[in-house]
Amino acid sequence: MINMNIKIKKRHLFYKGYKLKCCVGKSGITAFKKEGDLATPKGTYGIDMLYYRKDRITLNKCKIKKKSIKKNMGWCDDSRSKNYNKQINFPFKYRAEKLYRKDKIYDLVINIKYNFSPVVKKKGSAIFLHIADKKYKPTKGCIGISKKDFLKILPLINKKTKISIS
Repeated sequence: MINMNIKIKKRHLFYKGYKLKCCVGKSGITAFKKEGDLATPKGTYGIDMLYYRKDRITLNKCKIKKKSIKKNMGWCDDSRSKNYNKQINFPFKYRAEKLYRKDKIYDLVINIKYNFSPVVKKKGSAIFLHIADKKYKPTKGCIGISKKDFLKILPLINKKTKISIS
């Protein structure tokens, strides 16, 4: 039987028979994630929803909740805010990452339910599965895969899918 979880191990993503190249945080994988440490959190997590650029991506099959990314959308990474590790809209008085970007890495983004419920201040935020750049450059803590590979596995992902990082 093929495992239902997405597994991340040694720069590869394994899922339903696929072995795909991926990149992780610049500091590697850690069991002690902190905001700004550039590490990917070790553990098994649920997935939230897909955020995508409707102007750049045509979605055929998608079994999870989805939301198109608007110009004013961001993700709060400022632990002083009550919206820490949540999607926000700009203008916003705290620090937040833009989801609507010129580079194409956030054209497809799945929010990984790390530090999700409850949210713990300074434990890390904005841990996503997103598109890697062409060179698979290490991330700030997310997991990056190619757009082609993302679109290959997206129809297989459902709300019960978990992501296991080791």
